[in-house]
Amino acid sequence: MCFLHKVKLAENLTYRKTFRFWGPLALTWLMMAFEQPFLIAFIARMSDAKFNLAAFGIAGSFAMIIESPVIMLMSASTALVRGANSYKVLKRFTDILNAVVTLIQLLLLIPFLFSRIVTGLMEVPDDVAALSRNALIIFLPWAASIGYRRFYQGILIRNNLTRRVTYGTLVRLSVIVGLGLILYFSGVRGAYIGAGAMSVAVLCEAIATRFMVSSSLKQLLLTDDTENANLSLKSVAKFYFPLALTSILSLGVNPFVTFFLGRSRMALESLAVLPVVSSLVFIFRSLGLSLQEVNIALIGKEKQNYFILRNFAIFMGLVVTVPIMLIAFTPLADIWFTNISGLSRELADLSYLPLKILIFLPALTVWLNFQRSSFIIHGSTAPISISTAIELIVIIIVLFVCVVFMNFTGVVAASIAFVAGKLLSNIYMAPRQQELARGWGTAFNS
Repeated sequence: MCFLHKVKLAENLTYRKTFRFWGPLALTWLMMAFEQPFLIAFIARMSDAKFNLAAFGIAGSFAMIIESPVIMLMSASTALVRGANSYKVLKRFTDILNAVVTLIQLLLLIPFLFSRIVTGLMEVPDDVAALSRNALIIFLPWAASIGYRRFYQGILIRNNLTRRVTYGTLVRLSVIVGLGLILYFSGVRGAYIGAGAMSVAVLCEAIATRFMVSSSLKQLLLTDDTENANLSLKSVAKFYFPLALTSILSLGVNPFVTFFLGRSRMALESLAVLPVVSSLVFIFRSLGLSLQEVNIALIGKEKQNYFILRNFAIFMGLVVTVPIMLIAFTPLADIWFTNISGLSRELADLSYLPLKILIFLPALTVWLNFQRSSFIIHGSTAPISISTAIELIVIIIVLFVCVVFMNFTGVVAASIAFVAGKLLSNIYMAPRQQELARGWGTAFNS
């Protein structure tokens, strides 16, 4: 019944229906975007704030790249799970993927290997590196929890149960707030507060999501898989590999950024400030990240809803740009960095220019996710990986030039690199995505 409702929604799509379908997913991302600023506000008010912020940022960047292969499970689940066979195959694929990423994290935590990477290659001070390793140990349940949560969320989205995705995030946010407060008043070190609260919270969210998807799974297992009856692990891997590579390349940039920041002017300050600035920008980027799954679910069998979804994406690009500009160029920035985030005057002063540089990143994120959804719908995921590789290469080149030759402050160099990489990725995707759209236009106008 839920699936039939989703089909009818796609057949009679309007901007209002699109907004109602997108709203809970956007709220989910928005709530997740606030969790880091919330935890940073705790860490910044504790002793050794600069060291703990840097350690939390380093551990978080490693946790993100380790989880990167599972990020696209939500899109894969939304696109592929149509009945009993496709569910069982993709569930088995998810189990294998989660086991692999957890094993990778365990290997990285081997003291010799971790030391060679963080203190050797990145030149992070020993005390910060020790904090980072302990925080990364606390992050151990993170990747697999993300994998299962996103797999089941895709099934909820496919069945037009986006509000349940939001409910799961409410569980996550509640745990972060509650556990964060308990750890804060218990005197636990700041980096451990951040890692512990995020790790436990996402595990609880995964468990809650599994409970909420139960009724859909019962119906799914009774559904004949007419569309994906021949789906196999091999075919899933062929479809998913470019998507996983996209996430790996996208999140894999974080260690490279940390590497260059460690060698930049004002290195420790930049390592401390970048997570604060990035978390603020992510609040606005988050509103566009959910568009990928929305477009996959609502495009329609004949791709008849393409123009409605495209116009909705354009509108969202404007929506996410205006408020971040308002913050970046008014005293609201000072309120955010000093009063809310709790940064010292030294660190707050270092944050203003990077924020101004990053004001167009949310809009670029909206458009890139819209472009990616077109290729996932079409089943040709390779261009997504190529565009992400371009983004990664551009970021590394710009960082190298800005840090080595221009002697920019690390956080400023990183901000310039992020915008340049995302812009070039969009430029690569634009003509190819337009070619797909022209084909769809011909199909449903004929």
